Amino acid sequence: MSKSTHRSPTNMLISGFLCMVLGISVFGCSEVDLTLPSDSEVSAIFAASSSVTASMNGNVVEIIVEQPLFQIRRGGNLWAKVGPYIYLFTRETESIFQQYPGVAGVRVVTRTSRRQSEVARAMLYRGRLNTITWQRAQNIAGRARRDGSGRPVFLEELVRWGEDHTEYGYSEEFVS
Repeated sequence: MSKSTHRSPTNMLISGFLCMVLGISVFGCSEVDLTLPSDSEVSAIFAASSSVTASMNGNVVEIIVEQPLFQIRRGGNLWAKVGPYIYLFTRETESIFQQYPGVAGVRVVTRTSRRQSEVARAMLYRGRLNTITWQRAQNIAGRARRDGSGRPVFLEELVRWGEDHTEYGYSEEFVS
C-alpha cells in the first residue's frame, strides 16, 4: 500500500489559513502608538476657566462645562445647543488628536451651574475632521465666540456645523 498524496479541501483550507496568519504576523505588523494623556495633562490643555474640568474616560477626553442657568434662560434653545461646540471646535481639541494617537474622541458635556443638570453633549471622533475642516470648524467657533451674542446667526451656524460633524444630544428640559 502506498500513501496517498491526496489533499482534502479542509487540509488545504487550514494550511492556507495558517500561512496567511503567519505571513501577516511576520510582515504586516507594526507597532501602533496608542499613547493617551493623563488626567493632569488633559486638565492643563483645557484649563480655560474654573467652570471647565477635563479628564480621561477610557480613551475619550471628557470635558465638563458649567453653563450659567441665566445664560440658558436668556438665550433659550440656541444657547443650550451651542454650549458643547464652543469648547469642542478649538485648537486644544485638535492638538489632543495630534499629540495623542490613542485618543478616540473628545466629548463635551454642558451642565447648569446651579442644579448640575445636563444641558447638552457632543462627541467628536478622531478622523472626523481633516486639516481643512478643522480650520473651518475653528473659524466658525471663533466667530460664534466673538460675535455670537450680537449676531445669533453665528451661533446657529456653529450648531449646524456641530450637528453635521458630531454625535450629539440635548436635554428636553432645556431644548424643546
